[in-house]
Amino acid sequence: MTMFSDIQKGEQVLPLISIAGLRSGCESEVTRISHAIGKACEQHGFFRICDHGIPFDLIDSVYATAERFFLQSEDVKMRCYIGDSPNHRGYVPFSEKGDYPDEVHRSYEAFDLGLDLPQDDPDFLAGNRVLGPNNWPELAGFRETVGRYYDEVAALGRLISTSLELYLDLPVGAMTQHMTKPISQLRLLHYVRKATVKDTKSVNMGAHTDYECLTLLHTRNQGLQILGQDDVWIDVPVDPTALVVNIGDMMEAWTNGRLRSTPHRVLNLRPERFSLPYFVAANHDTIIQPFPQLVPKGATPEYQPFAAGAHLERMLIRDFPYLKALMAKAAEACDPGMDIFRSKTHSSKD
Repeated sequence: MTMFSDIQKGEQVLPLISIAGLRSGCESEVTRISHAIGKACEQHGFFRICDHGIPFDLIDSVYATAERFFLQSEDVKMRCYIGDSPNHRGYVPFSEKGDYPDEVHRSYEAFDLGLDLPQDDPDFLAGNRVLGPNNWPELAGFRETVGRYYDEVAALGRLISTSLELYLDLPVGAMTQHMTKPISQLRLLHYVRKATVKDTKSVNMGAHTDYECLTLLHTRNQGLQILGQDDVWIDVPVDPTALVVNIGDMMEAWTNGRLRSTPHRVLNLRPERFSLPYFVAANHDTIIQPFPQLVPKGATPEYQPFAAGAHLERMLIRDFPYLKALMAKAAEACDPGMDIFRSKTHSSKD
């Protein structure tokens, strides 16, 4: 396969980049691919990668496992309801969702997981709601299959981050040294178009940007669109051998806006759609601010510093009703200073 090819629609081009050479140990090859990735990020904020090294049979197994999970009754799935988890892990039912202004018919369920930490992890014991053990379902093979995929795609995310360090002329490890205990999440997504929905061009998940550094997405179904530079929505090609990669908010701030987070959305094209987005993030306490090397001499940084974990927590409160309910409960208790992300009770009713 060639290192670089394009899919074009009108004036828009969405690159497809082979990244096999990133593991070759050949400096010139690594540099060449890193520059292709960097240019794609600057021009589109989205690109696709092939020859990524994640076994196709593993990806197929994850989809099969996800389908088995979502086919279960609601009662069974709710045994690992995310709202009963002390650290935001588990099943996200159709009812547990935020809303974007352009959504007409939003209907999906999900399973959310992250870095699987032990029960005695100090951050978990301190009540951190985005770090800790996963809320695994009692479904044969689920933990082994999905956990293996998490490890594979997390390593791939670090590899892409390293290539961006090279492209941006940053010191080795400038990003990845802050990804040693990340708040990165993997979602198993199951979109369902309701029988009453006749408009297949209606929006299931509305236009938004991702909160983290990068998103690595695998999907086998059409429906994903990105907003092009001329404000025209572009269909992302479906290729089971490729992953779609996009820039998130943290990366935009880290690079002082040189790499921008691109809006995207999902349409109701099919009665059913599955996807596997993995969100590459920094460590919880990492302060995200523009790297000095990327701020022109004498200029003021375009972005104010913020903590990675606090940013993710703010976005989750916006998107999850159960977290909004916890906030309301804190307000009713006349405790506006209560931090719902630092509850030490580990109770499902906190």
